[in-house]
Amino acid sequence: MIDPKYPPNVSRVVGGEDATPHSWPWQISLQYDKNGVWAHTCGGTLIASNWVLTAAHCISSSRTYRVFLGKHNLKEEEAESVAVAVEKLIVHEKWNSWLIINDIALVKLAEHVQFSDTIQPSCLPQADAILSQDFPCYITGWGRLWTNGPISDTLQQALLPVVDYQTCSQRDWWGSNVKTTMVCAGGDGVVSGCNGDSGGPLNCNGGSNWEVHGIVSFGSGLGCNTLKKPTVFTRVSAYSSWINEVTNAGYSCYK
Repeated sequence: MIDPKYPPNVSRVVGGEDATPHSWPWQISLQYDKNGVWAHTCGGTLIASNWVLTAAHCISSSRTYRVFLGKHNLKEEEAESVAVAVEKLIVHEKWNSWLIINDIALVKLAEHVQFSDTIQPSCLPQADAILSQDFPCYITGWGRLWTNGPISDTLQQALLPVVDYQTCSQRDWWGSNVKTTMVCAGGDGVVSGCNGDSGGPLNCNGGSNWEVHGIVSFGSGLGCNTLKKPTVFTRVSAYSSWINEVTNAGYSCYK
């Protein structure tokens, strides 16, 4: 399966907009038990039938989680969606919440999910792959629609062109806060990720298929869509061997 059954409408994104239902079939909602009610906390990416990639800062050892797959609208009953319990949470051993480095985690599902038109794994990029300046990628998630605004019920998508490390590490951009193990995207002051998008994918079309090149990690405290403060992602290609090690190479692209 190289392309989703429902292709994403990526021809006319300016700001965030509703995604075509089920056009990002690897997007998951990571939810936690909030006093008996399941609440969305972060996004994530299905990379194998029982493994999900997300951000380390999304995980708290005191919470009980589940993974919701095949979702478009979080508030509506959707026949093709499935909620799966979590067997194990593996946060990168060098995750540093102070410096926000190694912000990556793997979630092992309690059971293997059945792939379908609405539930498919994403491809992973080649190890150490680096995207060029302005490479067109898409952020997807149910995060806040604006700074301090409400989270979205329907999955949103937005075009976020890549900002290369040389630019993103300049003093008036992110400076030394951004490391080579990260990917920056956006920064136009209009479109960005926001709270609730954390852990979700930066989807980039590698030519023959979509690959998840980033995991939403952090943005500006001044506001989600601050000029020259692009959304910062953990660069997936910097952690290929860690992902292989943890999952026993349990993922594939299912081309």
